[in-house]
Amino acid sequence: MNKLPSGFHHVSHDRPLLEQHSDAYRMPGKLSEPTVCPQCSAVFHKGRWQWIEAPANAQRETCPACKRIHDNFPAGYVTLEGAYFNAHSEEIMRMVHNREQHERIEHPLKRIISTEKQGDATVITTTDIHLARGIGEAVHHAYQGGLELQYNPGENLLRAYWKR
Repeated sequence: MNKLPSGFHHVSHDRPLLEQHSDAYRMPGKLSEPTVCPQCSAVFHKGRWQWIEAPANAQRETCPACKRIHDNFPAGYVTLEGAYFNAHSEEIMRMVHNREQHERIEHPLKRIISTEKQGDATVITTTDIHLARGIGEAVHHAYQGGLELQYNPGENLLRAYWKR
């Protein structure tokens, strides 16, 4: 498959990621409740970001996902490529976006940042390592092919490569 960049190691499909807490976008402390993100309107309530109506007295703080999107600093990369992908890219990308929408309903910090064509591949960037992994595994489950997951704990960064 792909050569491992420095700091990355392979992740097995059947093992959870042991996340490091060196993520620069992780909130440094507990936020006041309620807090609303002025960009996306997600509300920090009961210890997590949620899609609920913001009370009038809510504090204002940009959520980690909106910060990552603004800075274009992904936590996850999903690379999709191969002859099968090229022939079925619309169908596969529809499934990718459905997966993101499903995840985002419960987890406002799990979002796609961008989707770009890079040569013969399509690269999707995400605000969350678990969303990148979930997309890669969903594509692999639905369309078979080969999936490789690489994780860099020092950077809290996941790269998923799928090819068929």
